[in-house]
Amino acid sequence: MDARLNYFADPIGGKVLKNLMAAGRTFKESSLPTATQELVALRVSQINGCAVCVDMHTKEAAAAGETPVRLNLVAAWREATVFTEAERAALALAEEGTRVADGAGGVGDEVWAYAAEHYDEEQLTALVILVSFMNAVNRLNVIARQPAGDYKAGQFH
Repeated sequence: MDARLNYFADPIGGKVLKNLMAAGRTFKESSLPTATQELVALRVSQINGCAVCVDMHTKEAAAAGETPVRLNLVAAWREATVFTEAERAALALAEEGTRVADGAGGVGDEVWAYAAEHYDEEQLTALVILVSFMNAVNRLNVIARQPAGDYKAGQFH
């Protein structure tokens, strides 16, 4: 499968994507745990059907030490016993933040309070921006049908 667009070949697309990817790397500087970042990025990408992002974040998480069991259970995290309460709160926020069109109220107060029990304001800010960022990147990749499978961990660092 070939991508419909090569964003980096277009002058405007290349400039925007370069800045967008730089913004994405900024999350690594936050105090939001790396494992949480990768689990959230993976779950948002699963929901949106972004194969290239599922590929990337599965491999990045594995390279950071994430176990195959946890990676395989992200899609069924509610029924899985391998996630911490903090990770479960982040995944709940990620799901509601991704599925805003499915629910009239967006992220509910209960989900927000659950996340706020486990993360400070800086971490919550990083989490909210990460969910929004992943949704934007997922849409760019899904629309252009970016192919998956060839990503190497650390490729964009």
